Amino acid sequence: MSREDENETVRLTPEETRARRKRSIAIAVTLVALVVIFYVVSIVKIGA
Repeated sequence: MSREDENETVRLTPEETRARRKRSIAIAVTLVALVVIFYVVSIVKIGA
């Protein structure tokens, strides 16, 4: 890799930045929901 390749960065448009943020929030919400589901299932199994 040359020096020039190391300094190149991708510039996102405002629309791409918003889309990335929405996608990140959706992934975070999904992960939190999965954690809650696993926690509830674990508690139910332990209590049963």
